Amino acid sequence: MDLKQITHAENVRLSDDGRAVRILDQSLLPNQTVYLELSRAEDLYEAIASLRVRGAPAIGIFAGYALYVLALQSQADQYGPFVEECRKYRDYLNSSRPTAVNLRHMLDRVLAVAESMPCADVASIQEAMGQAARAIHQEDIAMCAAISEYGLSLVKEGDGILTHCNAGPLATSRYGTGLGPLFLAKERGITLHAWCDETRPLLQGARLTAYELQRAGIDCTLICDNMASLVMKEGKINACFVGCDRVARNGDTANKIGTSGVAILAKHYGIPFYVLGPSSTIDFTCPDGDHIPIELRDGSEIKEKFFAQPSSLPEVKCYNPAFDVTDHSLITAIVTEKGICYPPFEESFAKAFGRGGGAVR
Repeated sequence: MDLKQITHAENVRLSDDGRAVRILDQSLLPNQTVYLELSRAEDLYEAIASLRVRGAPAIGIFAGYALYVLALQSQADQYGPFVEECRKYRDYLNSSRPTAVNLRHMLDRVLAVAESMPCADVASIQEAMGQAARAIHQEDIAMCAAISEYGLSLVKEGDGILTHCNAGPLATSRYGTGLGPLFLAKERGITLHAWCDETRPLLQGARLTAYELQRAGIDCTLICDNMASLVMKEGKINACFVGCDRVARNGDTANKIGTSGVAILAKHYGIPFYVLGPSSTIDFTCPDGDHIPIELRDGSEIKEKFFAQPSSLPEVKCYNPAFDVTDHSLITAIVTEKGICYPPFEESFAKAFGRGGGAVR
């Protein structure tokens, strides 16, 4: 399969008229392909909260466009009231999901453009906000390509790669982060085999990762989450590739629930465990994983979602954190668009981002 045959889902972009955000509704995949055009604040919020758009980088792209689209609707004709309205929209959208740091970063980035133009008219500010939102999207495409290149350098022909959750084009812009090396390998004729954890309770590995890989012609096998230990023991796994929603300054990483368990198993079996994500997911204000807020979701996702009938009695209590934190000691390396960062991560992050010290290459 050549480069032109590898297709990437256009999961988030501005609508043709530039006044709405167009998304592929990921909550309906793989059985339905439905695109939505959203412009109301409540609908934009709901799309993030209900996982119609998901994946930290994709959420960041969506957030930039969403704030711009809402800014276009403002009736304010002066800088002060306009910026105050944009701040309220920023705060509202930012409250939709607490863990993924890209959401906050990209909202702040587009808002900062407005805040930096006190002498401009509202129309000029709106145009500049749109340019910033489009730049976020284009930068993510470039970042994913770079991450994929670095990640591909960590594996070889014939390797088996264990994935968890979804970190492909659906979660980003193109290629992806954790899945990016697999797509790039396919384009270059390098054979890799993906073993996809289903990723309970929302099945993003089964519904989205396996969907993307299968459609791209990449060899993949779906497994239940509790099968990871067996396939590792059987020698089928040469590396684990996962994405990330937030990385603390010391390298502790929040990712979809179950990631920490995969890392512990990989450590036991001597398998390298790699986290792949853009620098925008690194929160330098967060010292460690204990300071990463973890989103708690409704227990119905465990007992009812994707089941024809509830799998447990209605009165049974559920605990449903969406993420867990993988300790930095379990992570072999963190792959960013700036390079491959090795422990100690605080030092390698400093080197990668121009502040000296550390092990990065």
